[in-house]
Amino acid sequence: MKILHVEEHGVSLEEVHEVTRFHAKILHPKFSAISVILRYIFSWKVDVHCELMLYLTVKRETLISRLYLFPSNRGQIQAVKQQEMSEGSKRILITNPEQSFKLNSSFRLNIPCSTSINPQKIQLIHRDNTPSFFRAVMKITGIEMELIGDDERIVWKENVPKDEYITETHSTSAVSGAGRPAESSLTGSAEQQLHSVRTKFVKRVSRAVLNELLDGLLQHTVINQEEMESVKVIAERTEKARDIIDMVLRKGTESCSRMINLLGELDPCLYTELQINSVGVPT
Repeated sequence: MKILHVEEHGVSLEEVHEVTRFHAKILHPKFSAISVILRYIFSWKVDVHCELMLYLTVKRETLISRLYLFPSNRGQIQAVKQQEMSEGSKRILITNPEQSFKLNSSFRLNIPCSTSINPQKIQLIHRDNTPSFFRAVMKITGIEMELIGDDERIVWKENVPKDEYITETHSTSAVSGAGRPAESSLTGSAEQQLHSVRTKFVKRVSRAVLNELLDGLLQHTVINQEEMESVKVIAERTEKARDIIDMVLRKGTESCSRMINLLGELDPCLYTELQINSVGVPT
């Protein structure tokens, strides 16, 4: 690694003597006005897309929710899943924010029915350990959530009805999928199943899963490189999701089977919620 140094007569490369994850150390720098400019540039708040993951635990008459907020990162998603699964919590699928957020900005969570929310604010930063989360305690009820930015504007809203996490027969003893069948219940061809869950898929699927799904579809030759690139440039999550599922639906039953099986591997929670059946594909 070298540092590109801009001077009046041109540019030069400076040797780097030490590198960490966030810094490069130069023992004998050539000071110039560019250093002032660089400090200004790196003080900007960079736009990043974020993940929101909601986990719930029911203890007698009390509902404890944990809402994770962090820059999109596959490793962090897996870390949260593993930690929460070890605690016996259940993930509730929620929508991710459509817009990007400023890195290093702070957010607070508002849940009107909660008795406590900790911490009061979370700063959006990259972390090496498990991401930060809001912990809210409330009575068992529907949950209305709002994420509020530094400027006090609402940047994200979600409404989770009680039916989403309480079984019909054990309403105060366990979190579950709103009394849905434990196993997939849709029948018919893979193409028919995928078509029937199109709207719910578009609403629920996360940006991270969409990107992994694209890679898997390309690897299994369901789509080609040009088709993948045409979808990757789409910024809006829901539009990207529509493009992917419609593209696969046009390719027939075998391609739909591939997508269903990939979704089961990449996002088991969404796969279960959609109640679709894994379908064999020719080898």
